[in-house]
Amino acid sequence: MVSRIGKLIREFIVILSIITIIIGLILLSMGVLWYGFPDFVEQSNELGIVYQMGDWNAYLLVIGLIIFGIGVYYLYVYLMDKKFILKEIKTDKRSEFIKKHSELRNTVKRLPSKYKKMLKDKEKELGIK
Repeated sequence: MVSRIGKLIREFIVILSIITIIIGLILLSMGVLWYGFPDFVEQSNELGIVYQMGDWNAYLLVIGLIIFGIGVYYLYVYLMDKKFILKEIKTDKRSEFIKKHSELRNTVKRLPSKYKKMLKDKEKELGIK
């Protein structure tokens, strides 16, 4: 069951990272509004939930910062891995590909299945097992 969840998360890592960033920003902004602009929060009807949360906004501020950081980290790692894979797969030199082959295989494990297929196709094209 864990491997199924891991595969599902890998397939939708970009969407999940963006959702995590949005949730983190919402929680972070609630805390910042409560501590940065308390008079504005009390007078505004639209920010009633921030006012009702009261001192819990301190926890929301910290939790929002952590969640935002996690989302940014996973999105950054995905984008860097994707950039590395696409750069290395473009090469037509078998020797260069063999030098990076183990690193490519390890990187592809963290990416969606389409990158595994791209790596297999390149291995087949260059005659590497």
